[in-house]
Amino acid sequence: MRTFCLLLIIVTLLSGCGNDARVYEQYTDFNDRYWLAQDKPQFEFLIVDTNISYTLYADVRNTVSYPWSRFFMNYTLQDSTGKELQKNLLSEFLFDAKTGKPFGKSGLGDIYDHEVVLLKDFRFTSPGKYKMQFEQQMRTDTLHGMLAIGFRVERSANTRD
Repeated sequence: MRTFCLLLIIVTLLSGCGNDARVYEQYTDFNDRYWLAQDKPQFEFLIVDTNISYTLYADVRNTVSYPWSRFFMNYTLQDSTGKELQKNLLSEFLFDAKTGKPFGKSGLGDIYDHEVVLLKDFRFTSPGKYKMQFEQQMRTDTLHGMLAIGFRVERSANTRD
């Protein structure tokens, strides 16, 4: 019993020593395995510390049935008043254009995850709520092979404890 308690204390202490830079992470799932053009997932997040910089990511989850090698998406960052802070068109290869080999981290079977940097070492000017919106920009209303879009905010590497 003493060994178990000691092991439990050590595990608890070690897990508390981790440096998780993640401030926010959320996903919107596309349950029917496609992303409709009119669907514009939004993510609201809170920034408290404006003395540090952040890296903002899009996490794209697709299957091998995605019909193209590239993916185009607009992202828009707004503050709590609705003021547009950043807007950009993202272009990302999900598959090798010549071989068709999927890029990204392999998930289960035919599922792949792609971590895409949107803004690196970004500084928010004031604390408060912010909103990130994604909009697929492919030349089709129904983008098959898409499972989810995620958004993540992390403290930048140069500002971590």
